[in-house]
Amino acid sequence: MNITIVGTGYVGLVTGTTLAELGNSVYCVDIDEKKVEAMKLGKVPIYEPNLEEMFLRNIQAQRLFFTTNLKESLEKSDVIYLALPTPPGEDGSADLSYVLKVANDIGEMMTSYKVIVNKSTVPVGTADKVRATIAAKTSVEFDVVSNPEFLREGFAVEDSMNPSRVVVGSSSEKAKGFMSKVYQPFTNIGIPIIFMDEKSSELTKYASNSFLAVKITFMNEIANYCEKVGADVDKVRLGMGSDDRIGNRFLFPGIGYGGSCFPKDVKALIKSGKQENFDFQILEATENVNISQKVILVSEIENYFGGNLRGKKIALWGLAFKANTDDIREASSLDNIKLLLEKGAEITAYDAIAEENVKKILGDKISYASDMYSALENADCLLIATEWSEFKNPNFKLMAEKLKNKAIFDGRNMFPLELPEQNGFFYKSIGRRTVGE
Repeated sequence: MNITIVGTGYVGLVTGTTLAELGNSVYCVDIDEKKVEAMKLGKVPIYEPNLEEMFLRNIQAQRLFFTTNLKESLEKSDVIYLALPTPPGEDGSADLSYVLKVANDIGEMMTSYKVIVNKSTVPVGTADKVRATIAAKTSVEFDVVSNPEFLREGFAVEDSMNPSRVVVGSSSEKAKGFMSKVYQPFTNIGIPIIFMDEKSSELTKYASNSFLAVKITFMNEIANYCEKVGADVDKVRLGMGSDDRIGNRFLFPGIGYGGSCFPKDVKALIKSGKQENFDFQILEATENVNISQKVILVSEIENYFGGNLRGKKIALWGLAFKANTDDIREASSLDNIKLLLEKGAEITAYDAIAEENVKKILGDKISYASDMYSALENADCLLIATEWSEFKNPNFKLMAEKLKNKAIFDGRNMFPLELPEQNGFFYKSIGRRTVGE
């Protein structure tokens, strides 16, 4: 099939590349001319493991194309995916201006039947708004479908090529036929398409992400309680996760969730509820707990240094909101940096993948190290904010030589307690006993 993807952000680029890998001719449209030209030359604008290989393979196979010309792509394609940003407004509601602007443009340009697919994460009722926007500009037949994505950053290629399910919201049998054809390579290997109405499909995405945010936050609260009573959250997590009603995923405690999805989607669902005079009390609590959880170790660092961080040099390992991505949106590292700087500390950070994105925001407010051990030079302590694999088995002897104090504050529970203990470190993690007190 010929397919157009409007928007080449994280979701759009991964979706477009995946659909090309499945044998379709895919036209990726973006208004950023420099970005489009770079992609034509084989430059991937985001970091995502295994994406570049698939991206280049499909460009070379002439199945993946990039353009700024929406009209030309529209004429070539039967199915049009909208993968546009829906950032939170000041009140937390999803901003649909990008989606509706493109819907308006499609209405003005469309000359034959198209299936318009909302791939962006959008509030309940957005399909109706897109449909009304297009219908106001054309009398040509079309259908609007909701088809939310469930990609995990860092595992997006794996998730896109082997999804647990495909959710399609549509009231049109004709549109369902087109979507069934698009996803036939998945149904052929037993991956189900779950058809439902558009509003249920839209809510499924928000409900899924919000539930995972609640699960993470609940585990963080359990971890904090573990510290109060002397329990070990790692053992609690294993005991809980072995119950197949609960499952073992998203039970790892830490310094809060971040990224482009969970914070935005929780805010948007809370706001959507209020518009219907409904309070999502659990989600409001989740959001509040997560805000405080992100910086829970700052007070621990402050206590370690007798209540005064002025002039203290903090080494920071990790800037991305999670491992295997360069995404720093809502990253806990940024919240910690802001608070530590306010308290007079100096920060030297290391993150080989996300550093450039942080520089665009913070510039020279912090220092940047070329490797994980260089960041420790003359530092008073180490704070770990991202669970990069290279941090999992460090040289503790070298760390001790470079740090002024053998003190680690670990926001991602990277090490079994025995390791820092055997090497004589003070080690504060989340939901476990503190080593070296």
